[in-house]
Amino acid sequence: MSTVSTTVDVSGMTCGHCVSSVSEELEALDGVEKVDVDLNSGGISTVTITSARALSPSEIGEAIAEAGYLVVANEA
Repeated sequence: MSTVSTTVDVSGMTCGHCVSSVSEELEALDGVEKVDVDLNSGGISTVTITSARALSPSEIGEAIAEAGYLVVANEA
């Protein structure tokens, strides 16, 4: 089975609690297998989602917003 990786930049994440909240919301999406967060002290963190299917930008944005953060850019 192939997987799809999607990377987005998220603002406002500053600590391990932020990482846990965002990861929990994203992992609740259907097909998500893994969430990696590169917490950046500069204010913009990189979140990479590995999933069994392609996730729409709105699905990702809504899940991250549910955790209390904002997607500022989608990377290719």
